[in-house]
Amino acid sequence: MSLQQFLLILRARYKLVLIALLTTVALASIVSLILPKKYTSTAAVVLDVKSPDPVTGVALQGLIAPGYMATQIDIINSDRVAQSVVSSLKMDQNPTIQNQWQEATKGKGRLKEWLSNLLQRDLDVKPSRESNVITINYTGTDPDFAATMANAFAQAYIDVNLDLRLAPARQYASFFDEQTKVARAKLEAAQRAMSTYQQQNGITATDERLDYELTKLSETSSQLTTIQGLTTDSQSKRLNAKPDTVAEVMQSTLINNLKADIARLESKLTESNGNLGKNHPQTQRSEAELATLKAQLDAETRKITSSIETSYQVGKQREAQLQGSLATQKAKVLVLNKQRDELNVLRRDIESAQRSFEVVSQRAAQSNIESQTTQTNISVLNPAFAATAPSKPRVFLNILVSIFLGTLLGIGLALMLELTNRRMRSAEDIVEALEIPLLGVISSGKAVGKAPALGFQA
Repeated sequence: MSLQQFLLILRARYKLVLIALLTTVALASIVSLILPKKYTSTAAVVLDVKSPDPVTGVALQGLIAPGYMATQIDIINSDRVAQSVVSSLKMDQNPTIQNQWQEATKGKGRLKEWLSNLLQRDLDVKPSRESNVITINYTGTDPDFAATMANAFAQAYIDVNLDLRLAPARQYASFFDEQTKVARAKLEAAQRAMSTYQQQNGITATDERLDYELTKLSETSSQLTTIQGLTTDSQSKRLNAKPDTVAEVMQSTLINNLKADIARLESKLTESNGNLGKNHPQTQRSEAELATLKAQLDAETRKITSSIETSYQVGKQREAQLQGSLATQKAKVLVLNKQRDELNVLRRDIESAQRSFEVVSQRAAQSNIESQTTQTNISVLNPAFAATAPSKPRVFLNILVSIFLGTLLGIGLALMLELTNRRMRSAEDIVEALEIPLLGVISSGKAVGKAPALGFQA
């Protein structure tokens, strides 16, 4: 179908198109005037996505994610927010609304869910472009009711968002409280274990006691070494075959004096033997004195050698005692070292339990603070007010749309009638219908002052 054919059809059936247009416009106007007026109230909330968390001071990276605003829109449109609005306004306690629910559902289901579904139908949530502002629109027949609902949805959204944020914190707080109790019990058990061990072993200050015992062990070892040296020296002197060569004998003043007296007396005796003879009384007296001095010398020498023997025996006894004391002291030191090692293990257990308790208790305190905070990153930017002019129905817009639709409807009816009752309105219609060549076209007889046109077309 060419444009000329289309225009010819419209010209021939312009009345039908006009009737359809006028009917559509009239119906749209009547319906727009009959429909009840509805008012839309708008509340705006703003989301602060850059400020850090007020408790931890850490910037929340999830707030700047691409899907964050879409998530907030879904939260506002959720059943939980709608049910929160119902609860905050106590709509489920209204007898009139309860009767309406009984009539509509016959008592099936829950009143709060039924109300939330009704409220969500008139709710329209839109995010602003390139900003963090969300507009909450609510439409109702009463402007005051629409404003109240818009503000209620904004506040319910803030409350639900805060509750969603605090729910994990409450769970963490409960979890860390339990962990704090467990860590405290472990710390107390470690402290009791160490205290019991110290009481059982009579330990007050392990390091000081160990230092004392080590000093005592060192002193005992030094004494033993000294005694062993003296005993060895005494033994060598004791086994010497010539007592005169012993140092104590050689260094004795009395013995040296006796030896000098003996030497002098022997010299005198030799002289007396030469001058007076052996039988002379003076010579015999000198021999008696010499025998007495030699007897004293032997007695003094035996005393010194006897004292060396006594020193050796005493040294051996002392050595045995010191060896026993040294063995006992070594055993004490080994026991103290073992006790110190075990105490160090118990101390490390206490330190580990203390660190765990401090970390868990600190995290528990922070979680408790987070679970009790009332701060949120959402605030009401513009509260909703009662609208002064209705937002629906839009009469002028409905008329414009009805004109467009009525025109399309009229054109469609005209084309449909033309197709069901085809008529020849142009030369092209004849060619298409008869499928024969067009020889000529005779112009309308209404043309004045013009000769009839005759055309030939192969």
